[in-house]
Order: sequence, then C-alpha cells, then structure tokens
Amino acid sequence: MYKQPPRGYLILLALVFGAIFVTVLGALSSVLISQNNRQNEVQARSKTFSAAEAGLEYYRWHLSHFPTDLQNGTGHAGPYTMAFNDPVTGYSYGSYQLSIAGNTSCGQTTSIDITSKGSYYNEPAGSAVTLFARYALPTVALYSYVVNNSVWAGADRTIYGPYHSNGGIRMDGTANAPVTSSLSSWLCTSGFGCNSDTTENGVFGAGPNQNLWSYPTPQVDFSAISANFTSLRTAAQSYGLYLPRYSSGTGVSNASSRGYHLIFNSNGTVTVKTVSSETNVPSIPIDNPSNVTTPQTDYSLINTESNYSSVPAKVTNGTYTIPASCGLIFVEDNVWIEGAIPSKITVVAANVTTSGVNPNILLPGNITYTNATGASGLTAISANDILITPNSPDTMTLNGVFVAQSGAFGRNYYGESSNGHVTCPNSYEPRTTLTIHGTTVSNKRTGTKWVGGCSSGDAGYQTRIDAFDRLLSTNPPPFTPTVSNTYQFVDWRQQ
Repeated sequence: MYKQPPRGYLILLALVFGAIFVTVLGALSSVLISQNNRQNEVQARSKTFSAAEAGLEYYRWHLSHFPTDLQNGTGHAGPYTMAFNDPVTGYSYGSYQLSIAGNTSCGQTTSIDITSKGSYYNEPAGSAVTLFARYALPTVALYSYVVNNSVWAGADRTIYGPYHSNGGIRMDGTANAPVTSSLSSWLCTSGFGCNSDTTENGVFGAGPNQNLWSYPTPQVDFSAISANFTSLRTAAQSYGLYLPRYSSGTGVSNASSRGYHLIFNSNGTVTVKTVSSETNVPSIPIDNPSNVTTPQTDYSLINTESNYSSVPAKVTNGTYTIPASCGLIFVEDNVWIEGAIPSKITVVAANVTTSGVNPNILLPGNITYTNATGASGLTAISANDILITPNSPDTMTLNGVFVAQSGAFGRNYYGESSNGHVTCPNSYEPRTTLTIHGTTVSNKRTGTKWVGGCSSGDAGYQTRIDAFDRLLSTNPPPFTPTVSNTYQFVDWRQQ
C-alpha cells in the first residue's frame, strides 16, 4: 500500500542543502574578498614604495648639484613634503616626505642619511612605505683585501668578502666572495709557489668556488686611496689628538724606531705611552723582492716605555679621553696599537714635518670592539708598513681597517740566527691562528705565513681567517680611504 512521505520532508531537504550552499558560497566569497584586499594592499604598497624611492632618487640628484645642502634649498630644517609627479604628464599621484641628516666627525660631513616616506593619493594610510639610504663615498671597507701587488693566498686561508689585487692572484684558499685581479695574465715565480717561472691567468690556483674568480677587472686606484696626511694632521690638532715625533734620526736604528704605544680601553679612553727603547729581533721582511736570506735588523719589539703627558694637557698621566665628536689620532712617529676599541677611531702614522721619515704601525696584541653592533670601529693608516710584532699572541684577533699606504701589511719571519740564517721553531715561531675581521689594504705584497720557514713545517700563522666587516662597510670610522670620488648609496633598506 502506497504511503505518502511525511509532510515537510522536501522543505527540510531544501533547508539542509540551502544551508550547505550558503556556507560554501560564504566561504568562497570570503576567500575572494580576502584575495582582492590582499591584491589591493600589494598594489597600494607598490605605489607608495615607488613614491618613497622617488624621494631618495630626487635627493641624490639634489646633492649631486648642491653637495653641501642638507635643507632642500629651503634654509630651514625638514622634514620636506614634495609631490610625486608623473615625469611625462606632470600629474601628481602622491607625495614623499624627506628627512635629511648629515653625519659629522672632526668638523667634516662624512655621510648623509636620507629617509623618504612615500604615500599615494586615495590609498589607506597604512600602505605608506619608508625607505632609508646612506649617501657617501665608497671606501676600502667594502673589501676584505685590496693589494697593489701580486699575492698568494695559501690553502689554510678562509676569506669572506671581496678580495682584489691589482697584480696576479694565486688562490689556493677558500674564498666565499668575488676574487678579482686587474691582470689577464702574470708571471708566477718561485716566491708564489711555482716550480719555475710560468705565465698564469690573472687568478689561478687550487681553491674552490672558482666561479667567483674574475679577471681582468678595473684597478683599484691607490692614488685615490692615499690619505692627505697634512689635512689629517690639521684636523687632529683642532679636534682630536696629535702626537709629535718622539724618535730621532733616519734609517733603521733603536733611536729612529721609537714612538708611541696606544692601548685602547673599553671605558672610552686610551692609554698613551712613549716607547723609549726596543729589542732587536732579527727577521726577514715580508716584502723581500731581492730574496734576502740574511736576517735584517728589526726593532718592532718594545723594551722600555713610560706614560706620556702632553702640554696642553690633552693626555694626563698617560690617559686620553676620546671625544665623541672626533676619534682621530695623528702620530708623527711609529705607533703600537692594541686593546678594546670603544667607538669609531682612526689612527694615522705619518710624518709631514721631517723629510725621509716614514713611520710604521705595529700590532703587538689583539684588537677587539667593545660594541659589536656597529658603534665601534678602527681604521689604522700607515705611511709605510703595518706589521704584526714578533711577540704577537699565538691566537690573534684583529678588528679594523688596516691600510699600509706605501708599504706592506703582515708579519716578518722571525727566528734565531744560525750561520747567517734565520731558523725556527723558537719563542716567536710558529704561530697558530690569525683572524682579521675587517679590511686589509697593502701597497706591497702581504704575508703572515712563511711556507717551509721552520725545519718541521711553516713559520708564521698556520691558519688564517679573513672576513670583511659589513657594519664598517656602510659606516666606517672617519677618514677611511675611499675607492671612488663619486658619491653613491652605500646603504639602503626598508624601515
């Protein structure tokens, strides 16, 4: 017998399926609306990003025409709001707000910080984009190494950061950044580990990551790197610390090798000592083009020293408080440097008073930073050599930018004299590990290891690690030598 379904059955089904349909439709609509909002947000931020970027480019153009104007031609402090116009139609799409700040040291502007906040008409306020850029001359701190001569990086070397030579490069170490030579080919001799004189590519060797090697590339102009020592001395006399010559005579002797010992302290001071005598430790020099094997006179080891006091009293009982406005120390003599660098410091060893005097910078101990976030930094510029002393730590750390303007950076070969030759091991040879965090610039060939220098192996530092300092590359100490006379953005980021 046929029975009718219960009343309301079809209505119930319609309600159930209707609810499912509404739920699915609602979810789909929500996804579509969310995606549409996201797309609108991306488009809005893209527009405001373009406006902010236009602000940076505008002020770069402004500074290229008015290098000293940090007030946008208004004569008063910012921020400055300007329209973001279409360059063809002149139609205004939005605006950018500029804030300009100059960074100064020792009475000179070292870089310019530009902050640009872009906004677009008819877009929500939350879509605004703020960009920051630092405008300055690029410096040697952009590199791990810059050498004006041919060089050999041994298999023990690990290098982080661009490595450049105006000569040829034998790269047996591990480089994790571009390795560039200004030569297409060069003559590799026994001094670079070649069994016979052979013509090699600008960069060659057994090191990995050879896809990073490039040659020939443009030279780094060492005449541009050269510091103006006369102007630096004037700036130090006016704003920083000037130390007159303490040694005497010329040539190589105990008297001519005297100078100052700077020990930097974490409390913002530096202890200044006069080095009155040194101990002669026979050595073979780093840059040895004549292949001299007879030990040479070396007065880099301090024997006696005492606290220095100056008149007028910038240095009292050996203590000098480094002013925040100028961390420049100019020494017209040899200078030993070590300690904990508390702020941005530049030490210069050069003599512009006495003809024929070319001071060296000596490194007897570790150089560290008290602030690892970028507030600390060292640039050491020598008119001649920068040398690691014979009594350097077995495991040594050097932080900073080291510039041997006309000489060499490295560590001489130290040992005991035996039948007219230097032998080791002894108390100065060999050493274990050298880590340089920063930049090495050397006019002549560098060297911190001597292959076969000891009867049982190599002399010098057995393991060497070089890494350029990213923070110093964008914010180096004052008067760090530049590699170009064209201003550019050395730092750029979205805030």
